[in-house]
Amino acid sequence: MDADRERAAGESTDPYTPTFDSGELPAVAEPLDELPPPPAQPVVVPGEYQFLKRWKFAVLVAVVWAFGAAAGCGMYYWWYHSLDKTAPVFVVLVFLIVTTVAGVLIAMAPQRPWTGGLALAVTSAPLAAVGGAAVLHGVYYCHWAERCLLGLIPY
Repeated sequence: MDADRERAAGESTDPYTPTFDSGELPAVAEPLDELPPPPAQPVVVPGEYQFLKRWKFAVLVAVVWAFGAAAGCGMYYWWYHSLDKTAPVFVVLVFLIVTTVAGVLIAMAPQRPWTGGLALAVTSAPLAAVGGAAVLHGVYYCHWAERCLLGLIPY
């Protein structure tokens, strides 16, 4: 009797091979009483472009990149002149996170060519910030170097 209780309470140690054959299941065909409605057609406003012209995209990117380059130049200036580099590096990290998240959120706007271009420009703003910081770095380096091309590029 004790052996039966122990076997019932514990897990079985006998080998067990599961069978996955459950047999055929009958499919129930339900006839449709009416046809589903057709999908809604996209709204296209006559006279409105579905894309952004190249020159407008270039101007949009140039404007956003000008702000990005100014931000990069300012962050590099702060980093170069600060004794404790923790705060400037943290601000650079926050700048990267904000531009990435903002670009992704702007890109979620449906069917707007300007917001699509703005999303690309904002997402690539850290590249312009690196360019602005590189110009300032070149100026600082050429202040100490003997030979520089245009005061920016050492050779």
